[in-house]
Amino acid sequence: MKLLVTGGAGFIGSAVVRLAITRGYEVINLDALTYAACLDNVASVADDPKYAFVEADIRNAQALAEVFTTHKPDAVMHLAAESHVDRSIDGPGAFIDTNVTGTFNLLQAARAYWEVAGKPDGFRFHHISTDEVYGTLGATGAFTEDTSYAPNSPYSASKAASDHLVRAWGETYGLPFVITNCSNNYGPYHFPEKLIPVVILNALAGLPIPVYGAGENVRDWLYVEDHADALLTVLEHGENARSYNIGGENEARNIDLVRMICAILDRLKPADTPYANLITFVTDRPGHDLRYAIDPTRIRTELGWRPSVTLEEGLEKTVAWYLENEDWWRALQNREGVGKRLGTG
Repeated sequence: MKLLVTGGAGFIGSAVVRLAITRGYEVINLDALTYAACLDNVASVADDPKYAFVEADIRNAQALAEVFTTHKPDAVMHLAAESHVDRSIDGPGAFIDTNVTGTFNLLQAARAYWEVAGKPDGFRFHHISTDEVYGTLGATGAFTEDTSYAPNSPYSASKAASDHLVRAWGETYGLPFVITNCSNNYGPYHFPEKLIPVVILNALAGLPIPVYGAGENVRDWLYVEDHADALLTVLEHGENARSYNIGGENEARNIDLVRMICAILDRLKPADTPYANLITFVTDRPGHDLRYAIDPTRIRTELGWRPSVTLEEGLEKTVAWYLENEDWWRALQNREGVGKRLGTG
């Protein structure tokens, strides 16, 4: 199978590209190489004859049409997106342009290609989304695929809109599709503006470790390589026109997560004082969702998939990776927004 992966130089996209190549897929990696992208993320497969890279922007409809005509993919895995909630608060326009208009452009290009090709049964448009489209939970309960959408940030609203576009193109034009909504990802190659890499890198630099509010917000954490495996499972075996929630089955409060990372660093890279002494509570972001939790029953019962990495194991692997790959994250320190507080409204 030949895959067109959008956003394949990003965090989750690159994990999909690396895994797909090792499993024998042909992969066309389409990426605009914006601030959060890094070709070093796919350096391990860059010389593989099954891999090709195309620098293009999903906001450019003509470029997308040319990619489909040239490469003739059997399936699309759409991961290209603006994804940082804090950035969406400060600059929502970029999220509408990329996540909504860009998805529209990609759907139109995929539809045109699929129709010209005679509507082959095997073609599939796999849209990768987030659990944030469902809004926020209280102390109990979990998101299912039937949970009503209630996005609370410009980011999650833009992803909700893109989910609806994909479903509409399937219902109106017959374009074969699946949608997946995942919980918070973490692991190697995570761009250093998200919580876990910020904690690791600030701790190593002896800087304050910022925790929003009282650190009571709860997230379900999914190791990125587990997520890549789940995505390929859905692509291969998921039912057409169906959505699947992908969770890590690893809920934790932010403050507990931060303390776990500090304890791992105390063992692997001890400092003069415990890293937890650097924890600093800061003003919460506007509209900060209290809790996300995924009910993974559908993907487990229908497709036989469940995560293989516990939060404790995944954090240990992630911290070790950052300690061993300083050249990778050092090269990103001067990119726009890194190391700055964003999203204060």
